[in-house]
Amino acid sequence: MDQFVIQGGNRLEGTININGAKNAVLPILVGSLLTQEMVILNNVPYLKDVLIMNKLLQKYGAEIKSKNNIIHIKSNILKKTELSETMVSKISSSVLLVGALLNRFSKVKIPLPGGCNIGTRELDFHIKGLGALGANIYIKNNFIIAEANKKLKGTNITFKFPSVGATHQIIIASCLADGETIINNAAKEPEVVDLANFLNSMGADIKGAGTSIIRISGVEKLGGTTYSIMPDRITTGTYMIAAAVTKGNIQINNTKIDFLKNVAEKLREIGVEVIENNEGIRVISSDEIRPVEIITKVYPGFPTDMQPIVTPLLAIAEGESTIQENIFNNRYNHVVELRKMGANIRIDENIATINGVNRLIGSQVTALDLRTGATLILAGLNARGKTIIDNASQIERGYENIAKVLNLVGADIERRF
Repeated sequence: MDQFVIQGGNRLEGTININGAKNAVLPILVGSLLTQEMVILNNVPYLKDVLIMNKLLQKYGAEIKSKNNIIHIKSNILKKTELSETMVSKISSSVLLVGALLNRFSKVKIPLPGGCNIGTRELDFHIKGLGALGANIYIKNNFIIAEANKKLKGTNITFKFPSVGATHQIIIASCLADGETIINNAAKEPEVVDLANFLNSMGADIKGAGTSIIRISGVEKLGGTTYSIMPDRITTGTYMIAAAVTKGNIQINNTKIDFLKNVAEKLREIGVEVIENNEGIRVISSDEIRPVEIITKVYPGFPTDMQPIVTPLLAIAEGESTIQENIFNNRYNHVVELRKMGANIRIDENIATINGVNRLIGSQVTALDLRTGATLILAGLNARGKTIIDNASQIERGYENIAKVLNLVGADIERRF
């Protein structure tokens, strides 16, 4: 049994503290392999994906100690190994190991990465980018194989699309390369900035992170560091919606509205009160939930990760809303499950049309991926009666103690193992 059981209808009120960002800590953990000195990471979320990445690094010989959201990593003695397909297939960010390990080994071989089934991953951007740096890289028998008998060499790389993963990959790979690497049309997400700040704290020379052009001047070596992971903006957004769907009033601390300006604007348009304060963000719902149009875009546009999350709120809006998904080609996994709960949603290619209902209805549903699972928790908080969410461990890949966090502000959620 792997379930969350939710008794819906409770109004949420209280304070929630946001932990470190999953999408920031995973590339930072990989980046720690670039030094032989001690790396100490603070504000690390206790998540399944983080545990998996730690195991992958340990397979290569990294020494890792973890306690109270603090991780100590030392990678002074790494060894060649072949990772199991089962481990690598669980998280897409495992592909970042290629760029990091090419700075330690002349040949790297890892199984194709996995993660959530939400559409095409831009692996070709990773492969072409590493190839431009001088690696001989190809896919064979479901493995990524990369060879670089000499140091990687800085170059000029232009992405057709500002891929976050590929931007992470090239930043990591080029820190110790010979010469300067320029990434054009780079991803601007805050998690990219966090990776660059982390590597710069180790002695890297990275400029322009957060803009479309990033310049990395290769250095001879990187040293140890102590670094705190940025707050998770998608977790922040999820709890903002939790307040809205329950007609609640929640203070969300240890976070910044700067990371979610587009989401905050849409919530205000919907009728939700979003107030920035010294501690973070206060979200106060209203009796009227207005319909809106949402179009997902690369940062700083409306995040694709928030598209499923906001859907339960639009499902109870007073009128017709539309969502246009422009980032992933398979990001409506949540719709089939929400329909089981009474949501009125129609899909036409990449556009979802949502006609609001008075209230959702408890049902038995399945977390098909991480964000679908979080979406169903939000729907269950609003729903009349009991909601049972199967495959609950998917949700724990990205949310630390989500049931405990929500129960402390008034939810009624039971975790069943």
